[in-house]
Amino acid sequence: MIEKRQFYINGAWVEPLAGTAHEVIDPSTEEPCAVISLGGEADTNAAVAAAKAALPGWMATPVEERIAALERVYAAYKTRTEDLGTAISMEMGAPIDMAKTLQAGAGIRHLKTFIQAAKEFPWERPLGDHAPNDRIIHEAVGVCALITPWNWPMNQITLKVGAALVAGNTMVLKPSEESPLDAMIFAEIMEAADLPPGVFNLVNGDGTGVGSQLSSHPDVDMVSFTGSTRAGRLISIAAADTLKRVHLELGGKGANLVFADADEKAVKRGVLHMMNNSGQSCNAPSRMLVEAPIYDRVVEEAAAIAEKITVGPASEEGRHIGPVVNGSQWDKIQGLIEKGIEEGARLVAGGPGRPEGFNKGFYVRPTVFADVTNDMTIAQEEIFGPVLSILKFEDEDEAVQIANDTPYGLTNYVQSQDGARRARMARALRSGMVEMNGESRGAGAPFGGMKMSGNGREGGSWGIHDFVEVKAVSGWAAE
Repeated sequence: MIEKRQFYINGAWVEPLAGTAHEVIDPSTEEPCAVISLGGEADTNAAVAAAKAALPGWMATPVEERIAALERVYAAYKTRTEDLGTAISMEMGAPIDMAKTLQAGAGIRHLKTFIQAAKEFPWERPLGDHAPNDRIIHEAVGVCALITPWNWPMNQITLKVGAALVAGNTMVLKPSEESPLDAMIFAEIMEAADLPPGVFNLVNGDGTGVGSQLSSHPDVDMVSFTGSTRAGRLISIAAADTLKRVHLELGGKGANLVFADADEKAVKRGVLHMMNNSGQSCNAPSRMLVEAPIYDRVVEEAAAIAEKITVGPASEEGRHIGPVVNGSQWDKIQGLIEKGIEEGARLVAGGPGRPEGFNKGFYVRPTVFADVTNDMTIAQEEIFGPVLSILKFEDEDEAVQIANDTPYGLTNYVQSQDGARRARMARALRSGMVEMNGESRGAGAPFGGMKMSGNGREGGSWGIHDFVEVKAVSGWAAE
C-alpha cells in the first residue's frame, strides 16, 4: 500500500492542513493500492496564496527564461516515464504497455510541442503598418486553477501546465482523486526543474471540495477544466461571481461516417479506436454511421472485430483492454447497455456483465449494437466505456443530420476516398475536430470542441493562446 499524504505548495512538500484520508482503488482488483489526502479549504487557500505571491515575478520573467524552464521540465519528465506509466496503469486501469507508451508518452509530445510553439509565439508584435506606434502584447492571465481528469491524466496535465507555465502564469493543479499518483510524480518532476517557489502547486482533492473552492476563489483568475459536461456546467456557475476566465474540455459523442468507398481497414480502425483505453476517451468514435449499401457487411465485420478484443488486468503486458476506472463507471455502463437492449437496438457483440473468466475487477465486455437510431439513449449519452453504436444512413445529407444531432461537438470522423466529399463533410460537421481516413492530427493542432463539448483549445500555439490576455498599447516607445 502506497501512502502519499503530502501536497506540493510554494516549492516544498507539506503536510495537509485540513486533509482527509482517501483510498485509491486498483480497478483491476477492486483493492486499495494507495492512500492519499484530500485537501480542505485551508490547503486550497495556501496553494492559491503561494501562486498569487509568485505571479508578479514569474510574469516579469523574460520569455526566454520561461522557455528554458519548460525545457528543464521536459528533460526531467523524460527520466520518469516508466514511473508515470506504472502509476497510471495501477490507478486507472490502462494496460501497462499502453500506459508507458501512449499515456505517459503523451506528456513528452506535448511538452516538446509547447517549447517549439513558445519560441515562435508572437508575445509582442506591431499592430500593423497602418499604426506604427501600436503594439499587441500577450501576457499571463494570472493564477490558474488546473483541474484534470483520470482517463488520460498526463495528457491533460501537460497540456495545461506546459501552456500555463511558458505563458507566465502561476498555477494550482488539482488532479482527479481517482488518478492522483501520476500527478504527484509530476510534482516531483516540477520540483526537479527548479522553478521559483509558488509557480507550480499541487493539492489533491475531489470536485465538491478543492475543485469547487478553486472555481469560486476570488484570487484565481482562470479555471482550465477537463472532465464531464455536468461538472463543467457547475464550474462555470461557481466561477461566474468572480467573472474569472473558464476554459472547458468536456464530453463527446463522436460520429464516424463510413461511406461505401471507405478503405478496407476503415471498419477495423473505427472499432479499435472506440475500444482503446476501454472506451474512456472523450473523442472516441462511439457512433459508427454506415452508408446503406455496405451496412450489413460492416455490422458483421465490426461484431467479429469486437469479439476478438481481449480483456485483462492492467498489470499484464500485451495488446488488450483493461478495466474501466471504478464501480460507479461500471454500473453506469452496464445500465446503458441494458438501456440499449430495452430500447430495441440489436446486440451483435458483447453485452451485459463481466467478460468470461472474471468475477472481480471493473471489466466490461467489448460491446457493439446495430440498428441504432439517433433517438435512442445509447446514441445520445456519452457512455465512456467500450460500447459502439452502429447507425445506417442513405446519403450525405442524412449522415450530416445524424452526426450533428447530438448536444456534443468534439470530434467527428470521415472514411471516404472521395476528396471532394471529405471537404464537404469537414465543413458541414459541427465539431471542433474532424479526422479522416485514420490520419491523426499533427503536432500542435488544437484539441477542443463546441456546443456541450466545451470552449477551450489545447495544444501548441492554440493552447498558449488560452492562457494569455491580449493587451493593446498605443504610443509605443522604442526600447
